[in-house]
Amino acid sequence: MKELTKEQAIKFAKSGIWKDWNDEQIVRFQLFQRLICIDFDRFHQAMEKVLKRSILTHEFAFWKELQKEYLDVKPKPTFDEIINLIPKNKRIIITKLS
Repeated sequence: MKELTKEQAIKFAKSGIWKDWNDEQIVRFQLFQRLICIDFDRFHQAMEKVLKRSILTHEFAFWKELQKEYLDVKPKPTFDEIINLIPKNKRIIITKLS
């Protein structure tokens, strides 16, 4: 699939064509574009439905890993693997106290 230029991505986003697409179509298109062309909330929602798991926002910074998961080249990550994507010095984990 050809990547869109900045101008093409803006035009595509404004066209709203993607609003009639199903989750699979949205993921298949947006996941392989470097520029966001579809409303991010809608893309995030579609990703969760297609990959059948919650996707934490920081995972989108590692889009090549999400591509591999989508293409079944690698298994779903564990929660620890997802958290470990965040550098240790940037992590703040909050737990509920009893």
